Amino acid sequence: MELSSIPTDAQLMALAAEVAAEVLQHRLMLVTAESCTGGWVAKTLTDLEGSSAWFHAGVVTYSYEAKEALLGVNPHTLEQTGAVSEETVLEMVSGALARLGAGVAVAVTGIAGPSGGTADKPVGTVWIGWKRRGGYAHAQVFRFSGDREAVRRQTVAAALKGLRKTLTE
Repeated sequence: MELSSIPTDAQLMALAAEVAAEVLQHRLMLVTAESCTGGWVAKTLTDLEGSSAWFHAGVVTYSYEAKEALLGVNPHTLEQTGAVSEETVLEMVSGALARLGAGVAVAVTGIAGPSGGTADKPVGTVWIGWKRRGGYAHAQVFRFSGDREAVRRQTVAAALKGLRKTLTE
């Protein structure tokens, strides 16, 4: 499945099952920190039977205040770079891992639309970050197309693919 295509529920579940197998193999617990997906990554993962064996927690942080209070994102970072930035998603994923006490984390922040985009950050701009305990956080920017649901579906797929890659490298 290419990221440019809109993933179906079945495709998202297949990706989630691959992530679950890797998390279990590595004997880790997983956490999510989400903004534009509103918990869809966590929902997809916890739709799997037995997810309590490897899924620890998920947090949805839309506001600056929630990102600061729940994930430890620095207010200066948000003021200087905005919520949709590499710096913010790296702080989100690191904060989720540290504060929620797991072995691997994913964080997403972006502009799903239909409004909210700018010339610098158009609708469909999404930053996703991944981190394993003891490793370095890494992030990638995506430019997804389509309506709000299409952007969010593509974000969930990219988050899961990145988790799988983080766990297998």
